[in-house]
Amino acid sequence: MPSSDTLQTLLIYALPVLFSITVHEAAHGYVARHFGDNTAYMLGRMTLNPLKHIDPIGTILMPLLLYFSTSGAFVFGYAKPVPVNFGNLRHPKRDMVWVALAGPASNFVQAVLWALLLIVLVALDVAEPFFVQMARAGILVNLVMWAFNLFPLPPLDGGRVLAGLLPVRQALWLSRIEPYGFFIVLALVLAGVVGSLWLRPLMSLGYEAINLLMTPFVALLR
Repeated sequence: MPSSDTLQTLLIYALPVLFSITVHEAAHGYVARHFGDNTAYMLGRMTLNPLKHIDPIGTILMPLLLYFSTSGAFVFGYAKPVPVNFGNLRHPKRDMVWVALAGPASNFVQAVLWALLLIVLVALDVAEPFFVQMARAGILVNLVMWAFNLFPLPPLDGGRVLAGLLPVRQALWLSRIEPYGFFIVLALVLAGVVGSLWLRPLMSLGYEAINLLMTPFVALLR
C-alpha cells in the first residue's frame, strides 16, 4: 500500500499534470482550427475537459506502474493526441509548425503562471507547504512537457516542427520514422540520451528564462 508521503506526492502533482496535459492538447486543437482544420472541434477534442484527453494506459496506468516500480526515479506517459488533418490547413507545411509548437508553448506559459503563483505564495508567507510544493511541481511538470515534446523526432511536436522546416524530400524521409518514433524515443529515454543531452540542458534554459521573467515581479512584491 502506498505510504502517506507517496500519496501526498501524487496529490501535489495531480493538478499540475492534469492541467499540463489538458491545455497542451487543447492548444493543438485551437491553433489547428485557427489555420483551417476543424477536426479536433468536430470530434469534441477542442476542450479543457481532461477526461477527453486522458489515455487510461498512457496517462494513468503506465506512469503509476513506472513510479512505483522505480520508486519515483523514472516516470513516462502520454495523452491521447488531438487529431489534426494537416491537409485541411491553409498552408499545410508552414501551418503544421505552428500547430505543433502550440502544445509546448502552452506548457511554457503554464510554467510561468505557476512561477507567478509561487512568488505570490512566498510573498504572502503562506504557511501551508502543500500549495508551495504544488506550485514548484507545476513549474517542473510543465518544463518537462515543454522540453520533452520539443525533441526533434516524430511523433513528438519537435519532430513535426522539424518536418515543417526541412525541405520536402528530407521532411518526407523524417515522416517515415513516425510509426516507429514512439519506440525510438522510449529507447533513447531509457538509455539516458534524451535526459542528459536534451532535457537537462533545455530545462536549465527554461528555468533561467523564467527566473529572468519573474525578476520584476519579485522586486515588486518585496
